[in-house]
Amino acid sequence: MNELHLESSPYLLQHAQNPIFWKAWNNNTLATAKNENKLIIISIGYAACHWCHVMEHESFENNEVATVMNNNYIAIKVDKEERPDVDAIYMKALQIMTGQGGWPLNVVCLPDGRPVWGATYVKKENWIDTLEQLADMYHNHSQKVIEYAEKLHEGLNILGIVEQNMHTDEFPFENIHFLVEKWQKSFDLEYGGYARAPKFMMPNNLEFLQYYSYIFQNNTILKHVDLSLTKMAYGGLFDTVDGGFSRYSVDIKWHIPHFEKMLYDNGQLISVYAEAYKRSKNQLYKSIIDKTLQFIANELTDKSGGFYASLDADSINEIQELEEGAFYVWKKNELESILKEDYSLFAEVFNINSFGHWEHENYVLIQKESLSEIATKNNISLEKLILKKQRWENLLYQIRSKRQKPRLDDKCLTSWNAMMLKGYADAYSALGNINYLAIAEKNALFITQKLWTPEGNLLHSYKNGTAKIEGFLEDYAFTIDAFIRLYQVTFNEEYLQNAKQLTDYCLEQFYDENQQFFAFNSRNDSQLIAPHFEVEDNVIPAANSVMANNLYTLSILYHNSYYEKLVNQMLHHITVKIDYASAYSNWMKLWLIKNSGKELAICGEKAQQELQKINSEYLPNIIIAGSSRNSSIPFLAHRFVANETMFYLCENKSCLQPETSFEAIQSKINS
Repeated sequence: MNELHLESSPYLLQHAQNPIFWKAWNNNTLATAKNENKLIIISIGYAACHWCHVMEHESFENNEVATVMNNNYIAIKVDKEERPDVDAIYMKALQIMTGQGGWPLNVVCLPDGRPVWGATYVKKENWIDTLEQLADMYHNHSQKVIEYAEKLHEGLNILGIVEQNMHTDEFPFENIHFLVEKWQKSFDLEYGGYARAPKFMMPNNLEFLQYYSYIFQNNTILKHVDLSLTKMAYGGLFDTVDGGFSRYSVDIKWHIPHFEKMLYDNGQLISVYAEAYKRSKNQLYKSIIDKTLQFIANELTDKSGGFYASLDADSINEIQELEEGAFYVWKKNELESILKEDYSLFAEVFNINSFGHWEHENYVLIQKESLSEIATKNNISLEKLILKKQRWENLLYQIRSKRQKPRLDDKCLTSWNAMMLKGYADAYSALGNINYLAIAEKNALFITQKLWTPEGNLLHSYKNGTAKIEGFLEDYAFTIDAFIRLYQVTFNEEYLQNAKQLTDYCLEQFYDENQQFFAFNSRNDSQLIAPHFEVEDNVIPAANSVMANNLYTLSILYHNSYYEKLVNQMLHHITVKIDYASAYSNWMKLWLIKNSGKELAICGEKAQQELQKINSEYLPNIIIAGSSRNSSIPFLAHRFVANETMFYLCENKSCLQPETSFEAIQSKINS
């Protein structure tokens, strides 16, 4: 029987009525496969995945397909967001077998879980044919199948290990310039991002490039960052009506998105736009922050303070069928009817023309020019055009709200919540909006109360009052990062203590002395068919690169030489591997701060007030700490002076004479 009705994942529940005897990933299911000596089908996807829905409709709702699967296989459905470890292992296997990856991810495995075949989306006829052939081969020629699985398993084990740098010399820091110059060759000089489609936003890439250009005064790189952030904000990819970014665009101009909205993208992008706003005071960036956080509050926030995972790409269209993007698109005659005498100007702003046309007479709203350029051409004031644009968006929002919304994935994932928490903290830091801080602190309470057990470990997923699944390294790494950031915008030492406690737990349960990196799965968790050490940054930074950055900050604040040693080892192994810098941008950020970073302590009764001044500045190379009273944090020890507020600027474990004003220390920071 189909057992998915027992699960809480919205993705798994979407498949609960399939005629296939789906089971969830767990020890009992895997034991059943061994006991019955049956091949396993592992089908991995997520709730907002368009092609997952297509394959479900074509194959998994089909009785002919069900007969083949039920008679010959143990069928396991996996929500990749609930089990990123399972997804990572079988994605590696698929890439070995086919040279590509994606979702839905479908693999056929031996009863012990070792893969023998894999593909992404497969048409129904091909799916049936493949499964019948594989079942026949395993029944009649099982030794050949087992031999292939063994060879593939060897490759998986090799891929799972991080190659060690056995040289004792440090990789020259000056090479960072060569890597960035090589990286620049892939830039799209017209629309920002990279000169290819599909086009992903890559927040961590933008964060590093902005930091690099600031440190080395590289205006070419900085212009590219601003071009990317501006074009991304102009619409299409960004939902100008309701806020929030979709996962990627299918074209090169950021126009037609793959319409799903993911929490992790929006959390990271808020942080990037917040830092860009600090640097530039660009009002466009501020509007993106405010509108996106309004979207998060309206659509992806649980009353308990948690954040939901995503909104689907698909929604019900006017003929009551699921269609990708149906909720977001507009037709010309519809817009003319809504906007009336304002339509011509609206059409110019949002390109209701060949530039903004998608397909089937549908338009996705996108700006091509700045509002100031459009205002000048139309002989109206910028202020008036801004107000008109706001009214148009509010009007369209009211009309669009009557449509059927995309389906919601309402599970709360620890790692993604931490990214969003940090986004709110960064937005508060940049804009001073106290409501953003309140939401961040409420989410921190949600994590500590709902997802952090009395035994000291984090759980990965929360839904309907229940937390489950042993936390993965990404959960710890991003939560530690978020707590450090929350400390740095509040000086509440409880957040920093939480960060250190989770770090020490990671060292006990995840750190591998031989590899000198952190495993993705805890020692307490059931181990998979191959090890997994996540080191390459992608749309989300690698868990190991986040941990390395965390360890570096904590090594300074706690004067912890062991943390520092681990950071140096990890960076030593990684820097020599870097070829294409985009895949290591978070490591390069660490490399940069180790060579150009400074630390600032603010101690005194007015430390909180002074912190606000510091936080509003773009100072990416400064690690900030402080206290309005005596502190037990080693970096702050013996620095509190009653009736004074002192600023201590340090570099390379040496501190300048303290200053008593923000202005005085600011000149030294910038020197």
